[in-house]
Amino acid sequence: MKKFIASGLAAALMLGAAATAGAETLKLAHDNKGGDPFDNPGHACAQVFSSIVTSDTNGGISVEVYPANQLGSLTEQVQMVRSDVIQATIASTGAIASYYPKIDILNMPFAFTDNAATYEVFDGAFGKALKKDIETELGDVVVLGYPDTGGFFAVTNSKKPIKDLADFKGIRLRTMTVPAHQVIINALGAEAYPLAWGEVYSAMQTGVIDGQMNPVPIISFANFGEVQDYMTLTNHLFSPYILMVSKTFWDKLDDHNKDILRYAAQSCVAASRGLSRIIEASDRGVAGLNASLEITALTPEQRAEMRTVTQPAFEQHIEKTFGDKADALLGLFKEEVTKANESGYLE
Repeated sequence: MKKFIASGLAAALMLGAAATAGAETLKLAHDNKGGDPFDNPGHACAQVFSSIVTSDTNGGISVEVYPANQLGSLTEQVQMVRSDVIQATIASTGAIASYYPKIDILNMPFAFTDNAATYEVFDGAFGKALKKDIETELGDVVVLGYPDTGGFFAVTNSKKPIKDLADFKGIRLRTMTVPAHQVIINALGAEAYPLAWGEVYSAMQTGVIDGQMNPVPIISFANFGEVQDYMTLTNHLFSPYILMVSKTFWDKLDDHNKDILRYAAQSCVAASRGLSRIIEASDRGVAGLNASLEITALTPEQRAEMRTVTQPAFEQHIEKTFGDKADALLGLFKEEVTKANESGYLE
């Protein structure tokens, strides 16, 4: 019996070694902090994706996760995926904008009524149309999903509380290098200041900028409460991540492994959404930030006033930039947003 067990173990080890030797390596990079997957939605997404792919392919695809921009900036990561230097990234809309400028249409201000509406839009007809358009335009990536960055954007600053439209005047706010973000902030009356993510904390600390805009979980884990005094829950933007893989890598996979990557991506997206909502409701969300920031929630009427000055500016920007090239995609986005805003849970 012992001899049989020993022989079986040896055979298993030999098979395991053979599987490892023939394994495909999938390098997945992102810009969020690594370590604890409960810390932020980006790393939670990456860890869930890695776990499912590695286990369900029985090690046939070995996933290596590189957080915190270890391999380069997000913009560089997108290019590395396109070149198959790495095989996947969880990229921000700002990072992909250099390669796919039409991503700007996602930045329609004050579009969504709640988080559930964003799920419907990006999981439905619009999400599929956007996936197809990105893949067609770039030609060398496959989009697998739209993880949550942490929810709706809030605005923080170190100068004064922002309680209405007039309060934006005289405040310099950092934006991503996304043209629509700059148009929106300028339309609100503030001064848009595009800046790389890695420079934001020090720029606020030294007074180069007065503030920034990001989802609440990002504001929390980036420790912006240390260098900011005020936060306004504007809910003016929702900007998902984009999980993409190299087409070169994708095309080498058989149908079974492609299916594994697809449902791993779906679980990754679900994890990012769930953790984002949990963080928002925890002491790392609004409740925790309340200890270091004076927090203001806008009324529907205040948001409506801000919408009236930002949406026309946004649409003029899209028309000027893209002409009729983005009409179909923007039209579908508006249509799906309206439907999602009007729908109710389990109706």
